[in-house]
Amino acid sequence: MRDPILPFDRSFFESEEVISRIGSGSLGGKAQGLAVIREMLSSEFTDEGPLGISVGIPRLVVIATDAFDAFMERNELYEVALSDLSDDRIAHTFQKADLPTEILGDLRGLIRGVHTPLAIRSSSLLEDALYRPFAGVYETKMIPNNQPDSDSRFQKLVEAIKFVYASTFLSGAKAYRRVIGESDLDEKMAVMIQEVVGERNDDRFYPHISGVCRSYSYYPTGRSRPEEGVVNLALGLGKTIVDGGVCWSYCPAHPMAPPPFGSVSQMLNETQARFWAVNMGKPPAFDPIAETEYLIEGDLSEAEGDGTLRYLASTYDGASDRLVPGMGRVGPRVLDFALLLQFREFPLNDLVVSLLSVSEEALGTDVEIEFAMTLPNGPRQRPRLGFLQVRPMVAPDEEVNIEAEDLSNPGVIVATDRAMGNGVVDTIRDVVYVKPDVFESRHTRTIATEIEALNRQLVNEARPYLLIGFGRWGSSDPWLGIPVIWSQVSGAKAIVEATLEKMNVEPSQGSHFFHNLSSFQISYFTVRHGRGVGIDWEWLATEEAMSETELVRHLRLSEPLLVRVDGRSGRGLITSMRVQEDGKTTGREDAEKA
Repeated sequence: MRDPILPFDRSFFESEEVISRIGSGSLGGKAQGLAVIREMLSSEFTDEGPLGISVGIPRLVVIATDAFDAFMERNELYEVALSDLSDDRIAHTFQKADLPTEILGDLRGLIRGVHTPLAIRSSSLLEDALYRPFAGVYETKMIPNNQPDSDSRFQKLVEAIKFVYASTFLSGAKAYRRVIGESDLDEKMAVMIQEVVGERNDDRFYPHISGVCRSYSYYPTGRSRPEEGVVNLALGLGKTIVDGGVCWSYCPAHPMAPPPFGSVSQMLNETQARFWAVNMGKPPAFDPIAETEYLIEGDLSEAEGDGTLRYLASTYDGASDRLVPGMGRVGPRVLDFALLLQFREFPLNDLVVSLLSVSEEALGTDVEIEFAMTLPNGPRQRPRLGFLQVRPMVAPDEEVNIEAEDLSNPGVIVATDRAMGNGVVDTIRDVVYVKPDVFESRHTRTIATEIEALNRQLVNEARPYLLIGFGRWGSSDPWLGIPVIWSQVSGAKAIVEATLEKMNVEPSQGSHFFHNLSSFQISYFTVRHGRGVGIDWEWLATEEAMSETELVRHLRLSEPLLVRVDGRSGRGLITSMRVQEDGKTTGREDAEKA
């Protein structure tokens, strides 16, 4: 094994070392995961290897947790951090505090030698554990780092570090820890300062591809199997994927399988159209507590002008009503990554399969990995893949058998053949659901606020509940679903994602939101309108409401619901525990047999 991670020195960004540290405390879960896998990456993937792609961890410096301790104690921040003040108040208070003087020299030395964008990322003690991954709970701040004077670059770096420190005590993080039974005082934050993988194009800096890959898929399509995994790809920064935006999904065992779209027209309307980049142009309005302060969005026409769609897009041919791989003709572009996945211009999928295998071996379990990639513009350049993160994930291990005919049994309230999770739950007596007859996309932010209030009440009462709504839960785009973050639905033990004719989008499983759901073993049902049993809306409407608004109802049942999910088949059932008219029960006995 290599020596432990070395202390930072001023020539770090010119050295062969990938990871260095400032301070003597813990590196936190995220940085430690990268430290574990760096040796395997360097031995398994070389530029001279058969894949011909440069693979490695983007260079990073970790500020260890002893700096966080000093920052909190010397500035007397715990009283504010542990209070019920708003997130803005807490974050602004942290911005007014001073970083420990003993780390400032190293930070100035670092920033003097670096003029490319940096990602300031969390790496807390509790992050990336198997059953409490904290995925997306803490903040990341990207900075352009392109100011001509080092004092300005240093100031922006300091603001970003304080922002990540503050995210340790924002309401979402506190709610998360409350659910898993961890004290706020038990958490400590290390901070990763890492180069951003990408290239500059005018005022935008971004990678050609960002990816999130899982070795286990909760939503296999076509002939793929759950254990064959799933990959989500997007143009630009990975924020598109982890925020539940529109991206391209496929099974790495079947990269050339037909995509799950009913028509070319559907692909034109439902594939990625916008992307995230670091803003390298005119400085934005000062907002040090905003994650997106230095981020901008672009569209496909801008990406085409940047020359970054060459290997990613196909072109719609109206005369034949089909997609033609590449950009050799005029027409609308579709991000389907066909030249990479079908024509293997570069062996991206072979590399993904190898990375998943190496990561599973390193962690000894199913994994989720994140990466960013740049593609060459000339014949002598190599593709470069930056390995950003690896975390363990939970795959089903309990045997629950649900047959297809069980989906139409008496007493079924929700049934689907696309359920995520595995196991049996019989402790839910509360139901929170969005009313289907009044739902409109323009109301999704209001719905998220109402659900957050109910969630807070039910968490405080220690009452797990069933949550039913429309579109993608956890999407950052309110037109694709209800834009909640995990802490706003943290008390739900089962969640249903339904579709309507006016809200009919594909499910997303590449986001941080979904990683937390699977790790906490929360059942997740996707129910398509007009298919099979679906949801018994009539039963829900006839149950007396404990509380109700124009958009959301809260039920409290006299008998608990029975939630069963068969993780291998993807079938899921939610049934009433009441005795049915024919003398049968909906399943307490069946659950015991399972």
